[in-house]
Amino acid sequence: MLNYLIKRLLGLIPLLIGITLISFAVIHLAPGKPTDALTNLNPKISLDARAKLNRLYELDKPIFIQYKNWLKRFVRLDFGESFIDARKVIDKIKERLPITLFINIVSIILILLIGIPLGIIGSTKQGSFTDKSITAFVFIGFAMPSFWLALILMDIFCIKLGWLPVLGMTSLDFESFNLIEKIIDLSRHLALPIFIFVFGGLAGISRYMRQSMIQTLNKPYILTARAKGLSQKVIIYKHALRNSLLPIITLLGLSIPGLISGSVIIESVFAIPGMGRLFFESVMSRDYPVIMGILTIGAILTMLGNLLADICYAYADPRIRYSKQ
Repeated sequence: MLNYLIKRLLGLIPLLIGITLISFAVIHLAPGKPTDALTNLNPKISLDARAKLNRLYELDKPIFIQYKNWLKRFVRLDFGESFIDARKVIDKIKERLPITLFINIVSIILILLIGIPLGIIGSTKQGSFTDKSITAFVFIGFAMPSFWLALILMDIFCIKLGWLPVLGMTSLDFESFNLIEKIIDLSRHLALPIFIFVFGGLAGISRYMRQSMIQTLNKPYILTARAKGLSQKVIIYKHALRNSLLPIITLLGLSIPGLISGSVIIESVFAIPGMGRLFFESVMSRDYPVIMGILTIGAILTMLGNLLADICYAYADPRIRYSKQ
């Protein structure tokens, strides 16, 4: 296993370079420049001033030279400085990343705790009214646009009923609260965003779990267990569940990069200062260093998610071993 991990980690290096190179090129091929907001709307800016801004941001150099300079900084874990406020990109990401990770990790845990049992119930009661009701419920959440649902829930629970805050992550006097009050205040602000994440993510987990469990329950060793007189509970949770989790592991590995991309809409609607909102603001302002920093972190999360899924395979299925690879 150790040799496999070392080979996989070394193989991630050229892959990461390729991903960042393509991302860097695509960003710079987009119409417009970061200096347009400063120059096009100000008639007093001279051509010489525009040229100085391009030199300041290294936009006058060929794209491969720009990428080489960016890669040199990235090796030192330096993403450069933001074009908007001249702050270190890594500092801006450090401020926003914990918020996005917290919201999404809580959401993923709740999706697993709810989605896996729903999938098991649907597989054991295949074709019944309960199975059809679960299917209809989860696919409503899957088909419903998250921004539309967010606006509807904000109108009901925040404006009409007044039960929850409308925007932000904390109240204005948050710092004056004690620990219990801070937890309650944070929970009230994040209740709707987390609910929307969970409601929209239940369909994938529950449907994969249902289909995998149905296939597992029809395998010969399960039929043998039934012939021995084992109870349904023992058959499902001791014999079938572990093998049925393999597709879920794959789905979780692929969902890790969505921690950032999936947060763009929700964080923008609820004005949550997370990575998704930072990414949206950076794209709109063409802040290349911040965009590259967020895309690079997303690429790293994707590769680590796939690696983590492979490792979890070995623990979920004893037949899978990587020691000889």
